Amino acid sequence: MPRRHIHVTGAAEAPLRAALRALRTELGTPGAFPADVLAEAEAAAKAPRLPGRDATDLPFFTIDPPASTDLDQAMHLARRAGGGYRVHYAIADVAAFVTPGGAIDAEAHRRVLTLYFPDDKVPLHPAVLSEGAASLLPGETRPAVLWRIDLDADGRRVATDVRRALVRSRARLDYEGVQREIDAGTAEEPLALLREIGTLRERLESERGGISLNVPEQEIVEHDHTYTLAYRAPLPADGWNAQISLLTGTAAADLMTAAGTGILRTLPTAPDGAVARLRRSAQALGVDWPHHVSYADVVRSLDPADPRHAAFLQECTTLLRGAGYTVFTDGEVPTPAVHAAVADEYTHCTAPLRRLVDRYAGELCVAAVAGEEPPEWVRAALPTLPDEMASGARRANAVERESVDIVEAALLSGRIGELFDAYVIDVKENEPAVGTVHLEQPAVVARIEGGGEAGLPLGEWLRVRLTQADPGRAKVRFAPA
Repeated sequence: MPRRHIHVTGAAEAPLRAALRALRTELGTPGAFPADVLAEAEAAAKAPRLPGRDATDLPFFTIDPPASTDLDQAMHLARRAGGGYRVHYAIADVAAFVTPGGAIDAEAHRRVLTLYFPDDKVPLHPAVLSEGAASLLPGETRPAVLWRIDLDADGRRVATDVRRALVRSRARLDYEGVQREIDAGTAEEPLALLREIGTLRERLESERGGISLNVPEQEIVEHDHTYTLAYRAPLPADGWNAQISLLTGTAAADLMTAAGTGILRTLPTAPDGAVARLRRSAQALGVDWPHHVSYADVVRSLDPADPRHAAFLQECTTLLRGAGYTVFTDGEVPTPAVHAAVADEYTHCTAPLRRLVDRYAGELCVAAVAGEEPPEWVRAALPTLPDEMASGARRANAVERESVDIVEAALLSGRIGELFDAYVIDVKENEPAVGTVHLEQPAVVARIEGGGEAGLPLGEWLRVRLTQADPGRAKVRFAPA
């Protein structure tokens, strides 16, 4: 599921980049890979464990941001002779390069996730693998966990197969180029079918009550020594591409539950208080949300290109809190085991270059289709994986949360004492003079202190004064004007 995406562009060197460098140290994020990890990665890159099956005849393509080189997924889409569709989805086979219990494996368990800062990333695996030998780069033959998922004419899944194979991507595409080709009608069928299949899957998602958040990317751009906030709205192609990943994640969950051993990505239904807070954010941003309209329906009505809608979609990510991983073995499938946003059983299995758990999910699914027991190294790791992933998620959340604070402080730096119109979206329990406001412009969410004895007017507009904003030392704070 989505996270906030924040990128720094332009010069933006000081003080923003300096504050981000300090944040890495403060959070204790991993630095350079140890020498033994790098040596093992270099050796593995030269001699991976290759599968016997050859699927290099399928002309796969990847869809990623233009600068991406850690390519986890490649796809090929086709019509089935009897009607419906066939999705081939190749996932980078990290297990072909990682020896259980080896140096790379131990370091991956220490890192857990690739961490994304606004200006850089801290990778899960050494670049020689994640951006080289294991990445599904165009023109290169790579080991993969290859999914074949058959759909009927309505986009419903009717058959699933997954096994190891050699694959070769023919093209590295980006979202804007894909959108242009599809809109212009110049895309060849394997790519043109992305819209057809993606739209059908979006319709099925709506029918079962699921929702995908097309969260815009925030960009902080430095210009003439000041910062401005801009959004990169996701394209329809972003959503169609995400539907292929979601399709695979639900197929993987079904394989696991049928086999009786697995690890699911679960999310409880959001509590009423979180939804009420989100409604106040909607009001603050001028987003129309009638009381008889569900959260899922209002999200589908939004235009990510609209700055107010974009800011609201950022706030919608708060309803994803509480997501975790649930392990089951020996046929004891947990109940409930549904991901509330997907509205179905679901697992993470499509990004093993960037997320530890996906390597294990792939192994479980390959074993399930083969009718075999999962490898012992997989079974041995399952009990502790949820806690490891939770620890990694807490670190990733801290990176995200602190990065947002730093970026917003940079955005407002130099404007101490200025007045803004804001909406009070939260008041701290037992401390009515402390709360959270959402500015009308720019779209910043920040702490406010000083509501007096009467407290802050929850759910109302308020004129506020900026009291601090220093990306190097202090988070953004406001006080009632």
